[in-house]
Amino acid sequence: MSATADQILDALPQTQCTRCGYPDCAGYAQAIAAGKAPINQCPPGGAEGIARLARLTGQPEAPLNPDFGLEGPLTVAVIDEDWCIGCTLCIKACPTDAILGSNKLMHTVIEPHCTGCELCIPVCPVDCIRLENVSGERTGWAAWSPAQAATARKRYEFHSFWRKRDKAEHDQKLEEKAKMKLADLGAHSLHTDPAVLDKKRAVIEAALARARARREGGA
Repeated sequence: MSATADQILDALPQTQCTRCGYPDCAGYAQAIAAGKAPINQCPPGGAEGIARLARLTGQPEAPLNPDFGLEGPLTVAVIDEDWCIGCTLCIKACPTDAILGSNKLMHTVIEPHCTGCELCIPVCPVDCIRLENVSGERTGWAAWSPAQAATARKRYEFHSFWRKRDKAEHDQKLEEKAKMKLADLGAHSLHTDPAVLDKKRAVIEAALARARARREGGA
């Protein structure tokens, strides 16, 4: 039995935790569908998740590979606001935009939107984030519902859309700035040596060419 990446993605818990070794649940689903990854690398899905993937793909069930983590309860991140310095690193790391705050202001976690992915933990420079067990002894899919997975997936897709849009706008601004500098390089440089200016011109033109190639390649 073969399954598409979309079918496999529907069976994953959508925590976007990257513990499987892929950048998100979609990446892992694509790897499984292509035969490049086994079905036992998702700790949040646990044993039940492996059983679901086995039924879907026809692959034999196998114990969760401990190299990728252990099955556990659902956790949510909690920020100690007395220690938070407002650096925004956890906000940028959160795949579901579950952290509220702004630069130099205290942050807080919106519990219903947190998937327990743990990605905010390593980026915090003052170690003010901890995880709290919110499902007791229930683990894997027993601690995480399809409705929660659907919500997490929508929030991640929305987060990804805006992240890509922001990056595209930032890249466009840099490209326009480079073009402006290139149009009148002499006025934008402290150097007057024609050889130095030619070298700088070549560097800028090469950077613009790379940017254009990336844009066309992603279109």
